[in-house]
Amino acid sequence: MEASTSIKQMLAGNRIFVPTYQRAYSWDTEFESRKAPKQINTFLSDLEDYNRSTTKSKYYFGHFLFEEKETNKFGVIDGQQRMTTIVIFLSTLFKKLESIRPLTEEEEISKEDMIIRKSVYRFETVDYDDRFFKDYVINQTKKDKNGLKTVSAKRIASAFDFFTSQLADKDEIYLLKMLDTIQNSSCTTHPVKDESEAIQMFIFQNNRGKKPSILEIVKAQFMFNVHLYGGEEKESLIKEIKDRFEEIYKSISSIEYRINEDDVLVYTLRVHFNSLWETNAIDKINKLLSEENPIPFIKYFTQSLATSFEHLTTFFGADEREYLEIHSLVTLGGIGISMPFIIKAYKFGLPKSDISQLCSNLESMVIRHRLIGTRADITSRLNGVYKEFTTENPNIKPIVDRIEWMKNIGSDSWWWAYWNNNELERALQGGVNHSIAKFLLWKYENLLEAQGKRGYSPTRFDKITSPELEHIAPQTENPETGYDIYDEEFINQHINCLGNYLLLSKSHNCSVGNKPFTDKRASYTHLEQQREIQEMTKNNPTWTRDLIQQRKEKIIGYLMSNI
Repeated sequence: MEASTSIKQMLAGNRIFVPTYQRAYSWDTEFESRKAPKQINTFLSDLEDYNRSTTKSKYYFGHFLFEEKETNKFGVIDGQQRMTTIVIFLSTLFKKLESIRPLTEEEEISKEDMIIRKSVYRFETVDYDDRFFKDYVINQTKKDKNGLKTVSAKRIASAFDFFTSQLADKDEIYLLKMLDTIQNSSCTTHPVKDESEAIQMFIFQNNRGKKPSILEIVKAQFMFNVHLYGGEEKESLIKEIKDRFEEIYKSISSIEYRINEDDVLVYTLRVHFNSLWETNAIDKINKLLSEENPIPFIKYFTQSLATSFEHLTTFFGADEREYLEIHSLVTLGGIGISMPFIIKAYKFGLPKSDISQLCSNLESMVIRHRLIGTRADITSRLNGVYKEFTTENPNIKPIVDRIEWMKNIGSDSWWWAYWNNNELERALQGGVNHSIAKFLLWKYENLLEAQGKRGYSPTRFDKITSPELEHIAPQTENPETGYDIYDEEFINQHINCLGNYLLLSKSHNCSVGNKPFTDKRASYTHLEQQREIQEMTKNNPTWTRDLIQQRKEKIIGYLMSNI
C-alpha cells in the first residue's frame, strides 16, 4: 500500500476491515425532506462542490491509518467512518449507473477493485454489522430493514437509502463525473505492522469527521500502555481489552441515543473511586497511567467499563420497557446525578423492586433541582450516602431516607433546604419549563386515569403520540373567543402556568392553534385531562382565570404529594 495513493489504488487488491474493538459506523444519516445531518450532507456536498469547480487538483479524502495483519489484509485504525461512507456511496452509484445501462468493461474493473470481485469484498465493517452491510449495501439482496439490532446497522441502512434517494434523478454525466472524482481522488495511508505504533498515531492525529470521543482515546491509551508495560501478559491483556471494547461498542450501538458514552466513562470513574466528585475523566486517567505500574488499573477499570455499559444496556432496554419507575426516570432526562447510584445498584445485584424505588426517589430530587433552579450544589448533599452505598452495605434505605429528609426539612436548615417542599411549591406556582411541564402533566394524567379504577396500568409517556404542550388560553389574545380578559394580571399570572397547560399530541396541537375556546373544548376528547377541561366548563364554556387557578391548585396538590 503506497503512502500517497488514490482511493481506487488503496482498495484494489486489498482486503480492508474494521476490527471489532473499533467503533462501528457512527455517522448520522437520518434525513427528512431530502435533508441529511452534518457528516453525510458534508460528504456529498463537498464532492458536488468539487465537481462544479474548475480546480485541477485531485479531490483529497484525507489520511488513513492501518495495521497490516497479513499480505494485502489491513485493519483500519483511523478513517473507518470515511471509508465506510465511500464504499456505501460507490455501491449506490454503481447501482444507479447499472439501472441506466450495462457497465462498461472499465467500469466493471473499477467496481471489482473498489467494491467486490467474485466473493472477495474489498471492505468489511465490524463483525456484528458486516452480514447486513454485505446483504443490504454491497450485494443488495436484502430489501428490508427488519431485525436490525444495532444503531450502527440502522445508520448504514439510512446512509445507503439517503444516497439512493439523492442519486435517483441524476443523469449519466453526473454519475460518471462522481465516479471519476472518487476513484481518482488522492489520499495518504500509513500501514504499520506494530500495533502499538498504530495506536500511538491514532492518539495524536484527528482527521475530518467526528472527533474521537474521550472513551476512544482512553481505549487507545490503555492499549498503548499495555504494549509498553504488559510484559509476558501483553498479548493476553491486549486480547482482553479488545474483547471488552467489542462488548462496549455493541452496547453503545443499542443505547447511544439514550446516553453519552463519555458520560458513562465519568460515571464509571465515580463508581470506581466511590465519589460523585470525579468529573474530568481524561486528566484522572492520565494521572493513573503515569504511575509506576498502570496495568492493574487498566485491567480492572476496563472490566468496570464493560460492566457499566452492560448494566446500562439492560437499564435503558428491557428494564425501561418493563418497569414504569425506570421509564419515568429515563423520560425525565437530565439524570446524570442518578446514574452512578443506578450503576452501583445493578453492580450489587439488587432486586428490580429496589432499583425501581431508587429511581423514583432520585427522580424526585432531579425534578426538584430542575424546577427550583438553585445554584446550590446537590452533589455535595448526596455524596455522603453515595459513599456509604457499597458492596458491604448494598442498602438503598439510607439514600431514600436522605432524600425524604431533604424534601421535608425546614427552611431554617438553609444548607439542606434548597430542595424542600416549600421551595418546590414556590417553583410550581409560576411558569414551568415546557419540557418539565409535559412530564408533570403526564404524571397528572396517570392520576386522573387511575381514579375509580381497579387494576389500572399507568400510561407510558411514549404511548402519547408526539406529546406537546398546549396553552388552553392562547398566548396571543384573540377577543370574542371564550377566554378571560387579557389584562396585565391574566397575562402575567395565568397564561404561563400549570393550570393553563394541557398535554396534546403534536397533530392535535397544530389543529387547535388559536381557535375559539368552544372549538378547542370540543376537540378535548383524547386524554383524561382534556376531558377534565370539558367537565370544568360544562355549565359555562368560558376559560377563566378562576378555573385556571382552580386547576393549577389541583395539579400542584397532586405533585406535592408525589414528587
